[in-house]
Amino acid sequence: MTDQPPPAADGPGAAAQGDGPLPGLLMPQGMLRRLAAELSGRFAGVFSPETVERYVFESYTALLRSAAGVHTHLVVLTQRFATDRLTALAQAKGAAPKDAPEVLFVCVHNAGRSQMAATLLHARSGGRIHVRSAGSIPAGQLEPAVVEVMGELGLDLALEFPKPLTDDVVQAADVVVTMGCGDACPVYPGKRYLDWDLPDPQNLPLEEVRRVRDDIDGRVHALLAELVPTAAAP
Repeated sequence: MTDQPPPAADGPGAAAQGDGPLPGLLMPQGMLRRLAAELSGRFAGVFSPETVERYVFESYTALLRSAAGVHTHLVVLTQRFATDRLTALAQAKGAAPKDAPEVLFVCVHNAGRSQMAATLLHARSGGRIHVRSAGSIPAGQLEPAVVEVMGELGLDLALEFPKPLTDDVVQAADVVVTMGCGDACPVYPGKRYLDWDLPDPQNLPLEEVRRVRDDIDGRVHALLAELVPTAAAP
């Protein structure tokens, strides 16, 4: 199918010439191009190599801007973020199968509420719902208290990271749940939008973070019962 590359704020596709570091980037662009080449094989027949490369550079730049100095795993995170965005875009275009309902959780920093909701819904549904999360102004890392209270339920957030909100993941979603991000989330026809009024766990005492977690868990069970009734076990 024919695809159109997304607009690039900083023109990474045009800049991808040679192997030296791009201005403002920590990684040689040759490494990003090799990553793009790997993903091009995965998305062959769906997206052109140019589109895949642009997504890789844009995803890297977006994570770099929001990483608040945390760059240790930026290569791996770029691969995961770009892959998820390309998958979402393919789903939105009808070029990739959607064998489960898609739910997107959005909060401001993608470091607390939306991460808890996404992890809980994925766990409670047994994978029968595909879940994403994002932030309108993503933080550099997850809130430590959030990681701790989720660990109390046996849910490990060690591999999760705050992700910028992009149009492609919104387009792929069937249900978009916002949590205090205001008008930052784009609105598309045919989507179901919910707004969950929840306290931001940032700087809250641990006991209050637990209450936010349990509130989210109750809402997740109710949403699960609507989307996949047979998966909503107690």
